[in-house]
Amino acid sequence: MRRIASMKFEFYNPTRLIFGAGSLTQLGKAARPYGKKALLVTGRGSVKKTGAVDKAMSILEEVGISVVGFPGVEPNPRLSTVIRAAGLAKEEKCDIIIGVGGGSVMDASKVIAATVFYEGNPKDMFARSERTPRPPDKALPIITVPTLAASGSEMNDGAVITIDDEEETLKTFVKAEVLYPRVAVVDPELTLTVPRNYTAYGVSDILAHLMESYLNGVDGTPIQERLAEGVIQVLLEWGPKVVENGNDLEARAQVQWASIVAWNGWLQAGTDYKLPVHIIEHTISALYDVPHGAGLAALMPAWMRFAAKYRPKRFSKFAQRVFGLSAAGKDDLSLAMEGVDKYEEFLRSIGCPTRLSELNIGRFTEETLFHWAEKTIKIVCDEEGRLPGRPPLRIKDIVEILQMAL
Repeated sequence: MRRIASMKFEFYNPTRLIFGAGSLTQLGKAARPYGKKALLVTGRGSVKKTGAVDKAMSILEEVGISVVGFPGVEPNPRLSTVIRAAGLAKEEKCDIIIGVGGGSVMDASKVIAATVFYEGNPKDMFARSERTPRPPDKALPIITVPTLAASGSEMNDGAVITIDDEEETLKTFVKAEVLYPRVAVVDPELTLTVPRNYTAYGVSDILAHLMESYLNGVDGTPIQERLAEGVIQVLLEWGPKVVENGNDLEARAQVQWASIVAWNGWLQAGTDYKLPVHIIEHTISALYDVPHGAGLAALMPAWMRFAAKYRPKRFSKFAQRVFGLSAAGKDDLSLAMEGVDKYEEFLRSIGCPTRLSELNIGRFTEETLFHWAEKTIKIVCDEEGRLPGRPPLRIKDIVEILQMAL
């Protein structure tokens, strides 16, 4: 009988990428085909202080694009902020959205671009367990200019936003083709002033993207596995360099490129990946404004120790291929746990928290952990009420992982 390959997928990514030191100078030329009046979305001040915003405005104005500024996007962007920005874009008749900042700014920019045209309540576009989302089908042209290597949002079709209305606070996500940026202008020089701790959190974020698709993916994807292993090893090499010396432009460039490759869809194609650690972390950062990469660092080793018991061969493969551990005289689970220990040691070596207690968000009771788990399931769950993953997680499993992470 003829065997049929198990991998089936479509891949599409229309974002034009302009990458390299000094690329910001090409922003005007890149934006000009898409509009004449830009809403320039930025964060809460650090980018302004570095001069990147003033430089971007000058470059845009030189090619005849007028600029309306919208500063102040939060580290975990709120839907209320997005709605205010979309209102300003409509009032000023902006025809292009440009996000200059980290993942939060880029995610907010995408949703702003869609909210301008969205009919009904914008919260309806986001994933929720109890109903089917209504993704946007139209958006203003989006251009992303990342100033932090972390989220990879500059070249994908997703965005994470915190809904903060009177009913609840819930950090969730939207994916839609119209959210792909038209252009990503990626200049590693813009990341040179990122503080040491946020640089490390960025490395953690990138690694989590790679490892969630690798460890939560299906079998039978050897190309994606090898690609992911290679990028992880690049980060293990260059991550410490960029944390130790933030002025190392070569290290900044390598980590920035890893951020893009990790989350633009190449490595996930055909893997049917799940993101349980990200979804759990979203609950925590929505409630406490924890930096996303820091929260992932605190949770990932605990989840790995839990999940390794269900897929020991996959985790032992990770230990051998990524960290070069020997399998001699060891069973798969023992080797898998050694690999988790190595990963946790790496996170600690670059200054990331590896326990929830290190996040400075107070004391946790068992009731608190159950509350977090219940809110997590509100974002996404399968037909049995479990958080999708390999393995799927019931509320009690999420609580166990959180307890392990304390």
